[in-house]
Amino acid sequence: MTREKKSSSTAALHSETSTLDEAVSTSALEDARHTSIGTGSLEGTLLFNRELSWIEFNRRVLEEGLDNRNPLLERLKFLSIFSTNLDEFFMIRVSGLMQQVDAGVTVLSPDGLSPANQLKSISEKLRPMIDELTRCLVYEILPELDAHGIRVLRYKHLTPIQQEEMREYFRSYIFPILTPLAVDPSHPFPYISNLSLNLAMMVRPKEKGVHEPRFARLKVPPVVARLLPVSGEPHAFVLLEEVLAANVQSLFPEMNVTNIHPFRVTRDADLEIEQDEAGDLLKTVERQLRRRRFGSSVRLEVDTGMPPDMVQFLTESLGLEHDDVYTIDGPLSPSDLMQLYKLDFPALKDEPFSSVMPAELREGDTVFDVLRKQDIVLHHPFDSFAPVVDFIRAAARDPHVLAIKQTLYRTSGDSPIVEALMDACERGKQVAVLVELKARFDEENNIVWARKMERAGVHVVYGLIGLKTHCKLALVVRQEGDGLRRYVHLGTGNYNPSTARIYTDIGLLTSNPEIGADATELFNFLTGFSRQTDYRKLFVAPVALREKFIGLIRREADHARGGRKGRIVAKINSLTDTRTIRALYDASQAGVDIDLIVRGVCCLRPGIPGISENIRVRSIVGRFLEHSRIFLFHNDGHDEIYLGSADWMNRNLDRRVETVFPVDEPRARKRVRKILDAYLLDNAKSRVLDAEGSYTRLSPAAGEAPVNVQEHFLSLVRTDNVE
Repeated sequence: MTREKKSSSTAALHSETSTLDEAVSTSALEDARHTSIGTGSLEGTLLFNRELSWIEFNRRVLEEGLDNRNPLLERLKFLSIFSTNLDEFFMIRVSGLMQQVDAGVTVLSPDGLSPANQLKSISEKLRPMIDELTRCLVYEILPELDAHGIRVLRYKHLTPIQQEEMREYFRSYIFPILTPLAVDPSHPFPYISNLSLNLAMMVRPKEKGVHEPRFARLKVPPVVARLLPVSGEPHAFVLLEEVLAANVQSLFPEMNVTNIHPFRVTRDADLEIEQDEAGDLLKTVERQLRRRRFGSSVRLEVDTGMPPDMVQFLTESLGLEHDDVYTIDGPLSPSDLMQLYKLDFPALKDEPFSSVMPAELREGDTVFDVLRKQDIVLHHPFDSFAPVVDFIRAAARDPHVLAIKQTLYRTSGDSPIVEALMDACERGKQVAVLVELKARFDEENNIVWARKMERAGVHVVYGLIGLKTHCKLALVVRQEGDGLRRYVHLGTGNYNPSTARIYTDIGLLTSNPEIGADATELFNFLTGFSRQTDYRKLFVAPVALREKFIGLIRREADHARGGRKGRIVAKINSLTDTRTIRALYDASQAGVDIDLIVRGVCCLRPGIPGISENIRVRSIVGRFLEHSRIFLFHNDGHDEIYLGSADWMNRNLDRRVETVFPVDEPRARKRVRKILDAYLLDNAKSRVLDAEGSYTRLSPAAGEAPVNVQEHFLSLVRTDNVE
């Protein structure tokens, strides 16, 4: 994608925001102009910057790593997640801003910042956070792990015998796969692959005065574990790059090797597919994946000891600027240290738990028998993901099932669901699966599964050009009596048993005829040329989802203006859509009481007098990744509750196929309502957003018991008290 095309999305967002004042009264806006909030511009007053809000989310992840109340290896996990999140942020978001700057784009973001100003603010916010991570890792986590018998040793601190054993390991298992690359007039600067760890060094012949020192690069092989075990000490390791540095001389006989320092490069990894180039979507995605390896550089990480002239050489050779260099006073790529988390030290981790099977599914009836009587709500990871897998397996094996249709956005490497779908096909059932090839960083995995299913005879569809299919939907058609009955699973999370153990998500199993009919028509849209825009029960993006949500928000505002209670509670991952924000501001001014639980990015500013003073925003970051989307609209005492795959973001509402579905059955609705209410009671892992953009961690008031909502749900599991 060209830089000009990529920057067009920013222009579109800005034009959308130009009418933000339509939502609020003239007097309220005039008051807002005179507040000290934001940059002073109207946009800056009413909106937070998306990128800076994301950084605040990652700060909350970092805080969990810094928090010594968390188990030690869990703290290491959060530091790792922070680091991995940051890699993706640079590969996708920062790379896009850099392309806009290079293309001369000056269009402001919805909050009033230019691309250049956003990059400047990103750098200013991130550097102290990275320093804090390194300080915590080097001076807290690693020493405390050492005290518990998990040691990451410096090579120079190994005993002579241990060093000799490492040299032998190097000669036997590492040396043959290394490829040093020197730079001179006949050897240009080598290509540095994305996120690879490398050693930079200077080499020169031992004869004095023969040649100037030359730069050389050695890639730390990713096929070798970053942490090498040290003999004679259980749970002791040394970093691979230190072993390489100590033995690198053997790669350069008769040469002097000096100034050996690690460095790491991050590249643009955004995969864009043009409408006019995607005649064969599978081949196009494969082609784009190959291109991803050669994306432009966006960040250089170096250790603090690297000489300035070497840093400058790397910076210029990679086409970067000084502001793109991050100096790290500790191990680069700390996420690799998650290797330590796999060690058997249960006392240093969260207490394990076992998910429970809903009582309705334990009684011996088939899943189809149960669903004919009632809907089933599944709250993962507290409820087992097994019923979802069993639903597809039962459909595959049931002789009365005629067809199975399913969407797959992300799935696990050993997916039992994919195996069940192939089994169903081999049993003669009609099986259609939409595999979203454009699921970021899962493209290769999805291509592998898609081809495997095709070979088994499954009818595989590769998504829609211009849209990502993000909805989570499985449809089973079963012959019963003299007719057909449809059974449906809809969810907020992926069909991935692995992430279902660490993400909080909600799913619904139902035989509701209207939802079944909607699911059938939605699959016709996904696999054929249907132009369906109206559904009985489902809200579907991109055709009408935003309008449905805004309609529900406005209905609450109308209730409030009419003297009735207006109430909205929404639990989502991100809130960036300016039209939805306008509607929420308008509802707040009408007197609607609004609670938003937004895990990540939130561009809405709560607490602005006269505009958003009735809106409260909290974020919960804890043991599990909060991923469920739940929406409650009071409707004058007739609560309506919806679940779905979509956040209130432009991309979800405009550029993805999403589904949001109602929870109509009273018993199921009551359970979801209790789940949502519990989140509003959390005073342990919640941070509350203020009008200045700062998050303050809640703590119990005097005499108030601490409530960690995730631990609350776990306590229900441990006592088998899940309702």
